[in-house]
Amino acid sequence: MPADYTPTERDLPVVGPDGTPVTYTDTLVDHPALHLQQVGEGEAGGPLYVVGDVHGYYDELRAALFAEGLIDAEGHWAAGNARLWFLGDFTDRGPDGIGVIDLVMQLSAEAAAAGGYCKALMGNHELLLLGAKRFGDTPVQSGAGTASFQAAWLLNGGQKTDMDRLQDHHLQWMARLDAMTQEDGHLLVHSDTTAYLDYGDSIEAVNDAVHDVLTRSDANEVWDLFRKLTKRFAFRDESGPQAVLELIGTYGGERIVHGHSPIPYLLGEVGTEDGESEGVAVEEPHVYADGLAVAMDGGVTMAGKLLVVQLPLTA
Repeated sequence: MPADYTPTERDLPVVGPDGTPVTYTDTLVDHPALHLQQVGEGEAGGPLYVVGDVHGYYDELRAALFAEGLIDAEGHWAAGNARLWFLGDFTDRGPDGIGVIDLVMQLSAEAAAAGGYCKALMGNHELLLLGAKRFGDTPVQSGAGTASFQAAWLLNGGQKTDMDRLQDHHLQWMARLDAMTQEDGHLLVHSDTTAYLDYGDSIEAVNDAVHDVLTRSDANEVWDLFRKLTKRFAFRDESGPQAVLELIGTYGGERIVHGHSPIPYLLGEVGTEDGESEGVAVEEPHVYADGLAVAMDGGVTMAGKLLVVQLPLTA
């Protein structure tokens, strides 16, 4: 693994909250008969929502989306022309990553039919799963010598049930995800790193560069992209505000919103990766770096909360 990669959890059993084994939940791919209500184009610019890292926690995702009125009790889009962005990391660690992807794909279709939209960004775990599927045990050059996507995927929560259910349309969907976007003055990215600057000086250039890397499908090139998007904590310390300003000065926006780094880590309240400390209650996003950065990973993999919030945040 890259020397600067910080996993968020070491012990990764596929179990539910009560400790019992969990199986995947049927979603759109399992039951493709989907009834969409055509309501026309509708007016753009509905309320804007963002979702932090999901990591396969399908039930928690549905509960959080339902609590915000974005889906109904049956799991279908219920938010009209609202805009919903997922910040990446749909799979690994939790029990049903493919179910999460299926749900996001389903909501994308339903939201579009209702005049809104549901979109998603590329997380480092999407790159990890793509790499494990494409390259397997093929050696790649890492900072610590040779490595492989398969070994890294397993080390960082890769679930056999996800790999077994992974289909071509899942792979195509992940490979086409953008790396960043801007909405209402919010620069949305997955990782709290300045490594995006290595791929271009505009949002369009970065997204095109990432798509080109995945299209060329060179194992070392994809590994380098994965390695860079695993970096974290660029906005946390004294130099954090300046790092944010460098990004928004290049790509636009007034504030950056990201996932990737669990809020307990950003707060310095969890010092180890093995979950030995007391649980840290996360109830809302973490605003930091002189108010310029918003962290959205509530730490669902470490008994935290899967965050779904409306932007802009109220004071």
